[in-house]
Amino acid sequence: MSNKAKPGVYVAWKTVTYRSVLMAILGAMLIFAAALHEIFPKFTDSTVKAAANLSSGLLEKVAGLAPPLKGPSAAVAQQAHFTVLDGTIRVRKSTGNSWINADYNVPLEKGDVVQTGAEGMAKIVFNDGTNYTVKQDSLIVIEENSANDQQQTNVSVAVTTGTVDLTTATYVQGSKSQVIVAGAKASLAPDSAAMVRNDPKGDQHEILVEKGSGQIERNGETVRLSDWEKVSFQSTSKTMARATEIGPPAPITPGNMMPVFINPGEKSKEVEFVWTPMANAAGYRLRISHNPYFSSLLMDRKVDAASVVVTGLPVGAYYWSIQSYDAAGKESVESEKNRFTIVAKTKEKIDLALELDPFIQHGHVIEVTGKTEAGARVMVNGKEVPLVNDDGTFHFFTPPLPNGENLVTVTAQNAKGGVNTHQEKVVIQ
Repeated sequence: MSNKAKPGVYVAWKTVTYRSVLMAILGAMLIFAAALHEIFPKFTDSTVKAAANLSSGLLEKVAGLAPPLKGPSAAVAQQAHFTVLDGTIRVRKSTGNSWINADYNVPLEKGDVVQTGAEGMAKIVFNDGTNYTVKQDSLIVIEENSANDQQQTNVSVAVTTGTVDLTTATYVQGSKSQVIVAGAKASLAPDSAAMVRNDPKGDQHEILVEKGSGQIERNGETVRLSDWEKVSFQSTSKTMARATEIGPPAPITPGNMMPVFINPGEKSKEVEFVWTPMANAAGYRLRISHNPYFSSLLMDRKVDAASVVVTGLPVGAYYWSIQSYDAAGKESVESEKNRFTIVAKTKEKIDLALELDPFIQHGHVIEVTGKTEAGARVMVNGKEVPLVNDDGTFHFFTPPLPNGENLVTVTAQNAKGGVNTHQEKVVIQ
């Protein structure tokens, strides 16, 4: 017997959703209302209107069952990270009331507070590429740090007390990078640099744009600043005072992080310092220190030319900066601080261990960890790793890298002149 001839009960079904049933009913109601309107036009006018309103309301409810249409991009909280820690740095998380010691693994979020000690300095990098160098005796609050799915970022930091240097990156149009000082809000353009100083005790507050441009708003007043322009005010001032600062020279030699070798047996080294000459400068002020805070000076000398030779510098690490001053004695702001090391030269080849762990990528920031010998210095793309542990291990976050292929260069150097360099390519998308 074939299968077709076999007795039995056969069931067929078709999947019908509640929505399709409801839509069919609504369609039938509309057709019925239209037919009535043709037969009894006057009588059914009000009925058709009521049915239309009812159907519209039901359709809206049905549409509400579907996923909502994509609306404006919602902001998503972001994290910032320390890339440099030197000295005493504390963090108070927004979720707690106690202070903790800053660490490279401590993420910084909206509402967090960062405080530096008398000899403390920290650099913080945000996801939009903006970085803040928080100098000694300073306190900042992260007011906002978010981004949307269009990659527009919103970063805002309040400087409660102290001094902060900041630079912005080339962020997406529509993004915001702001710093708040004593009620004044500075909005900085991409690829700009500024210095912010807040002294609540002395009631002195100022914002200096070193490069690029910025817009300062306070008490309904708006001031636009460009290169080496600043505003200053007191809490009782109704308006902000605007002024133009003198730009500093750029240090050339000794270059930042460069070794200066001394012959074996010599106790000190003669070092030539060179910087860019400045127009209308009557002279220059050279300062040399063993620490980046310049809290104690080895030299503070005024010279006429854009170079000078300094003698009597023994083996060790040094920092130097330069300022220019005009005929009236007004000094420029400080230049960048270059670090160099006087190292004893040796005839024999020095082997120096340097091992790198696999890089960890955090967006545009690369986390570098590894190990070298105890007491060695480590530099990543020319930036010195501030802390090398007693066992030689180190931990460093690079500044944000641009899209595309990047070369990360890690160099270790010891006091005997030994150098070891590793390079790796990373691709940022």
